[in-house]
Amino acid sequence: MGLGWRWRGAGGTPSIRTGGSTFLWVTVLLLCGTWRANMQMVEDTKSVYFWETGPWGRCMGSDCGPGGSQSRAVWCAHVDGWTTLHTNCDQSQRPSNQQNCFRVCDWHKDLYDWKLGAWNQCVSVSARTFGGMRPYVCNGGEEGIQTREVGCILKSDESLGDDTICEYFEPKPRLEQACLIPCPQDCVVSEFTPWTSCSKTCGTGLKNRVRSVMVPPLFEGSACPNLTEFQTCKPGSCKGPEGVYSLRVGPWMPCSLPISRPVRQAKHRKGKGGARERPGVKDPDTRELIQKKRTRNRLNRQESPFWDIQVGYQSRTVSCAHRNGSTVGLSLCLPWDLPLTVQSCILAKDCKLSEWADWGPCSKACLDPDPESSRGQRSRTRRVHQFSVGEGEDCPPLEETEPCDPQGDGVLPCATYTWRTTEWSDCRVDSLLSQQDRRRSNQTGLCGGGLQNREVYCVQANAELLTYLNNLKDKDEGQTSNQQKPSVPPLLSISFEVTASRPVDSKLCGGPVPNTSQLCHILCPIECEVSPWGAWGPCTYENCDVQEGKKGFKLRKREISNEPTGGPGNCPHLVEAVPCDEPSCWDWRLVRLDECIPDGELPCGPGAQIPQVQCVNSTGDMVDKELCGGASAPEPIACDVPCPKDCVLSDWTSWSSCSQTCSSKTIEGKQLRTRSILAYNAGEGGGMCPNSSSLQEVRNCNEHACTVYHWQTGPWGPCTEDPSASALNTTTGPRSAAGPNTSGQGPCSQGMQTRKVICVRVNVGQVPPKKCPESPRPGTVRPCRMPCKKDCIVTPFSDWSQCSPSCDAAGNIQKKKQSRNRVILQLPANGGQDCPEVLEEEKDCEAPKVCPGYRWKSHKWRRCQLVPWYIREDSPGAQETCGPGLQTRAVSCRQLDGVQADIGECLKFANTMPPITQRCQLPCQDDCQLTNWSKFSSCTADCVGVRTRKRLLVGRSKKKDKCKNTQMYPLSETQYCPCDKYNAQPVGNWSDCILAGGDRVESLLGMKVQGNVKECGQGYRYQAMVCYDQDNRLVETSRCNSHGYIEEACIIPCPSDCKLSEWSNWSRCSKSCGSGVKVRSKWLREKPYNGGRPCPKLDHINQAQVYEVVPCISDCSQYVWVAEPWSVWKVSNLDLKENCGEGVQTRKVRCMLNTIDGPSESVEDYLCDPEDMPLGTRGSRLPCPEDCVLSDWSSWNRCSLPCSYNNSRKRTAYAIRSPGAGRQCPETTEKEPCSLNLNCFHYFYNITDWSTCQLSANAVCGNGIKTRMLDCVRSDGKSVDLKFCKELSLERKWQMNISCVVECPVNCQLSDWSAWSECSHTCGLDGRMWRSRVVVQGSQGDGRPCPSQLEQWKPCPVRPCYRWQYSPWSECRVEEVVCGAGLRYRNLSCFVSDGSGEGEGSMVEEELCGGLELAVNRDKLIILKETCVLPCPGECYLMEWSDWSPCLSVCAKGAGVDFGSVQVRSRAVMAQEPENVQLCPDQDWESRPCTDGECFEYKWMSSTWSGSSRVTWCQRSDGLNVTGGCPPINPPGNDNNSCDPPCQMPMSFCTEADVCMCEEGYTEVMSSSGQLDHCTPIPILEIPTAGDKKTDVKTSRAINPTLPATIQPGRTWYLQPFGSAKSQRNQRDRGK
Repeated sequence: MGLGWRWRGAGGTPSIRTGGSTFLWVTVLLLCGTWRANMQMVEDTKSVYFWETGPWGRCMGSDCGPGGSQSRAVWCAHVDGWTTLHTNCDQSQRPSNQQNCFRVCDWHKDLYDWKLGAWNQCVSVSARTFGGMRPYVCNGGEEGIQTREVGCILKSDESLGDDTICEYFEPKPRLEQACLIPCPQDCVVSEFTPWTSCSKTCGTGLKNRVRSVMVPPLFEGSACPNLTEFQTCKPGSCKGPEGVYSLRVGPWMPCSLPISRPVRQAKHRKGKGGARERPGVKDPDTRELIQKKRTRNRLNRQESPFWDIQVGYQSRTVSCAHRNGSTVGLSLCLPWDLPLTVQSCILAKDCKLSEWADWGPCSKACLDPDPESSRGQRSRTRRVHQFSVGEGEDCPPLEETEPCDPQGDGVLPCATYTWRTTEWSDCRVDSLLSQQDRRRSNQTGLCGGGLQNREVYCVQANAELLTYLNNLKDKDEGQTSNQQKPSVPPLLSISFEVTASRPVDSKLCGGPVPNTSQLCHILCPIECEVSPWGAWGPCTYENCDVQEGKKGFKLRKREISNEPTGGPGNCPHLVEAVPCDEPSCWDWRLVRLDECIPDGELPCGPGAQIPQVQCVNSTGDMVDKELCGGASAPEPIACDVPCPKDCVLSDWTSWSSCSQTCSSKTIEGKQLRTRSILAYNAGEGGGMCPNSSSLQEVRNCNEHACTVYHWQTGPWGPCTEDPSASALNTTTGPRSAAGPNTSGQGPCSQGMQTRKVICVRVNVGQVPPKKCPESPRPGTVRPCRMPCKKDCIVTPFSDWSQCSPSCDAAGNIQKKKQSRNRVILQLPANGGQDCPEVLEEEKDCEAPKVCPGYRWKSHKWRRCQLVPWYIREDSPGAQETCGPGLQTRAVSCRQLDGVQADIGECLKFANTMPPITQRCQLPCQDDCQLTNWSKFSSCTADCVGVRTRKRLLVGRSKKKDKCKNTQMYPLSETQYCPCDKYNAQPVGNWSDCILAGGDRVESLLGMKVQGNVKECGQGYRYQAMVCYDQDNRLVETSRCNSHGYIEEACIIPCPSDCKLSEWSNWSRCSKSCGSGVKVRSKWLREKPYNGGRPCPKLDHINQAQVYEVVPCISDCSQYVWVAEPWSVWKVSNLDLKENCGEGVQTRKVRCMLNTIDGPSESVEDYLCDPEDMPLGTRGSRLPCPEDCVLSDWSSWNRCSLPCSYNNSRKRTAYAIRSPGAGRQCPETTEKEPCSLNLNCFHYFYNITDWSTCQLSANAVCGNGIKTRMLDCVRSDGKSVDLKFCKELSLERKWQMNISCVVECPVNCQLSDWSAWSECSHTCGLDGRMWRSRVVVQGSQGDGRPCPSQLEQWKPCPVRPCYRWQYSPWSECRVEEVVCGAGLRYRNLSCFVSDGSGEGEGSMVEEELCGGLELAVNRDKLIILKETCVLPCPGECYLMEWSDWSPCLSVCAKGAGVDFGSVQVRSRAVMAQEPENVQLCPDQDWESRPCTDGECFEYKWMSSTWSGSSRVTWCQRSDGLNVTGGCPPINPPGNDNNSCDPPCQMPMSFCTEADVCMCEEGYTEVMSSSGQLDHCTPIPILEIPTAGDKKTDVKTSRAINPTLPATIQPGRTWYLQPFGSAKSQRNQRDRGK
């Protein structure tokens, strides 16, 4: 097998084959290949490793500046990203890991800064990225990028530094930003005007039509098309020769002075060979004539130094023009009369001014501590040396201002102003009461939350300091140089006597206004609460130390359970006394009776019980037994121990409560006790049982008479000065107005109070004091602290208000008033000095003798000056002493009273200066001379007849025929008499309803809260009246005898608050034992309306009830079961002999109300706990004789806690009768195990929820108390008496009462209405005046909300709107000739309108505009004539400028891009001769920037098909048809017949390639045969931007990097086909 290569070299293709001699070649080549492979492997190994570097670290060094160093990390990395050994990388290419650097310090910030270069030209993104061209179709603008250079420089020499220096302090500014390249804007022109008439009446002429430029070409857009189209016309053949020549005049040359007479005479004499001496004039008459002539010439000169008026002359040329535009000899035009070629003129003189005067003082003469305050202004002026004359340059401004700051030493600080407040008024609760609150009629005792108000006023804060500094400055200036200046204490050591500052205008104070109202609180008095009466005590002496007589008292007491406001003296009496006999201070108290012990130590039978007693005093306290020595101790009580056969009785029950509290002749108290038979006796031998009457005992109780006495106290009197006490501070000193003592109740001296104390017998009245015990008698005098006197404190009077200008526009003096006021800071109290009655003063302003004002005074016109005769003597028809000329007059400045004034004052304050020159005519002999017009004759009545005026011919004119031509020279004029008929009618809407008398104006010196200002009821609304004359022109309303308004009564409905019923009574506590709830409610009576107070939160079920639920607790011992004694046994198996056996006992059990004296009355059984109800029946065995008789079982003892079955409880009984022989007593002890919730219970406290905030009965809101109840609950959930928990000493860690606040229902408080504003329009129908008020205090709680109407308006009186307005320019006039330079004129007239902007208005007499500035559309330069050019016949010329187009925005409406606004005007060409069209000048246009232009769009429009064709045009979005502006694509086709088959489908057209396609915005749907089937709209795909949260589609677009990311402009881009199918097809066709 062979192996070979072929190598084609330059010389041929040698072949290497296998064979003998060729083997060496193979070996050599193989070795070479191995060496190359090894070398390639080494190179590949090196290429997979490269050096990586980290960022440079912080520049370190000991010194600031370039001596620092910084390092970075350098490592070797594999192309796959992992780090390897340094030896694997090329060591020769290893980057440095250290470099020198500039160590930046903080002070370098002042040395270095970024230098920003200018932005370069905006470069298209596509051109920059791909090098492509700008797109063919531009939509709004193309996005681009512009760059700039940014570098860090040293400020001193702007040398470049390292960027890291500036980056240390501030990030490097951006180097590029997005920009927008505007699309080319083609020129847009309007539609053509109609064709003009033919330029000739015969022969061949031209018709023209023109159009104007609406949008100029911008941004390399297409140039404007021709603005003129010509069309030849032939009205008919000319019968004679056509006019070929025209007389053309040129423009007037500049005005020049004629040669003076001496110069002319010198030239004249020189021409005659020398001068000759002029003999003196000796004739007196001649000298007099010469003197008069000189005087007349002097009077003709301007006497004012401000005008240098020189009358000169100017000339013009007259030529003859051919129809082709060439100039020919004047002789060809001689048949015409030549026009005037020379005329008088005023030599132009520019305005001459003086140099600027020195700057005036700065308007701000003080140093303001606020750096942001406005600076002052200073001005300087210059004077007019000479006014401009003729066409000279007008005077520039005569005054200029600049901002300034006060300069120099000793500049005082500026006055500063601050708000001050008066003392808070007394707290008032009545303003919080609702309309239905019954407490409105009786407001005594109201307490709780309230409102208090104060007045806020503005004062100068540093008035004392400025006064001191001014005085100090005056002293320094008054000292002479040889006097020593007194030492001045440092400023910080200055002390002032602080007094109330005078109020100033509130507009001077800035910052937030202090509150004028606030919530306050009147402490509600705590009512005294006392416990129930205790039991009557024993009869005791009034004073046990002095026991005189036998009279004593029984006392009963009660305690104060709630301490009242003002101490216990405001509580009712706490002790009542009953007189009694045999009083005793000490007595024995029975503690217990010992066991009955039979006499004679027998086991049974009669015996005695030894009483165990204690010695106690009258209050029940145990005392020494020796004190009771005078009282007999209780004797042993007889008793009986039953023997086995005796009857057995139970122990006596306790005595019942006394049936009466006292005794009288008709009533007496009784107590009852009972006992029952436990076992009957055994026949004979045993003790017999007593009868039933002996089983109960009755005794008298409360035997004292029902005459109860107690001490009754009256109220404490006022605190009066105690003469025995030394006075402390009887009055208060002066206090600062900034902080008056708001309470004013501080103690000032020791005083005393007294009250009346009398002895009262209950139900009778006052009795002598000896009837009451002396010991509990209350005191009648107590010490007190007298409150300080408070004098009234008022501020000083404010400065007098400034007097406004007291002259009207006509200069009449009007009387004005000025006022001043002062503010009450503190009202008097406690006998202090009363406030002054006068708080406001008013006086007449000092009226000026003459109203200030200035006016121009014009003097008589001077003689009419003609052009010198030597200049015009060659003019045809000229005469030396007559013809047209100029005359001048002087003007001067006067005050309104006629006194001479400086002319600068009139320049500032007077109207436009009257003209000082005018054209005049000196009549020639051939001229017709007439007198001036007479006044019009009077009219007999308005609107009836005519009035006339006349003039007469003068001198020789009476005989001239041409002067008798009344058509040329009318001698009379007739006009209809003025018709003063006026018509009044209403205009505009009705105003808001304004309450009568509600025009209170906010005080300039203080801001007051609205008090009892009437806010509802009857008011008036107004409608403006307008007055028109008989020509429907607006006139003053006074012409219609109207004050300008119709007024109509109206009603502002009063707000009605939510009306609820009164609170119902509290329900009974839901539980009779333990904690429950009690409820009360209100019912809705009427809902609020007209902004009344809202209702509180109603019940969500019926929305008509308000509930209040509070916790309550019922004493578990307030109702008790009371059981009567057991009845006699009823034995069922009665053993008549033994009277024993099984039997039944019954008793009555009743639920009774428990009192301190015991159960008092029966109540319903459900009020008592049924579980505790005693048994009413019991069955048992009646013991037989000899049986053991036990007592009733005692109560079960309580189980030990915790409850457990291992524990038990027991009860016991004892043997009353011992058993007989052989018999035994049953068990006297019973036990049972303790079972939880059966007979053993755990107890714990249960806390209820907090109640609602409870207020005093006299409070509306404010501070209250929330309470909750503590309940003792048994482990089975039953509420029990608190004593069970108290006995266990359970922890009580809860707070039972906390303070709370009920939000006050504060009605919205508004300020007073402000003064009516100035009228929004100075004239017209739409003027309105406004007034407003502000919310001083918003509503709180359930207060009345703020009304929505905080502004009111009413119409202004309608005033006519007068304005100066130009009439249209007249046609160009060139006197009697045909063409050339001429003049056109317009008039300045006074127009009246209604200010609505509709229509131009009507022309009225000029006197009505006399008070207006002479200006048209704010342009003070009045131009009533201007030069013009009247084209000669056959001449091609430029038309006058078109009007400025409306302001248009150069924008892309869909993209929201705006490149500014522009206005444009143009001049079109007008041609008259077909052969002169080539000689026409170029059309012209000019533009200017403007603001607030409107953005328009342009689109192609087409008509409906008419047969096989239709019309297309370009239309602007406002409906105006234009040329240009539409997209640069072919418009829709006009002819569909060229396609086969024709394009009949909607929205289709035939292209130039004869193919049916769809219009822009539609796509083609083709049929199976390849023909267009129909056109369907192209759906527009919207790609949301990043700000759209609906999806996460990213949009690639350039964003202006100047905006932060948070406010980047969110734009939405639309994707749609690039151009229409038609344009695409056209592009394809062009590509072919």
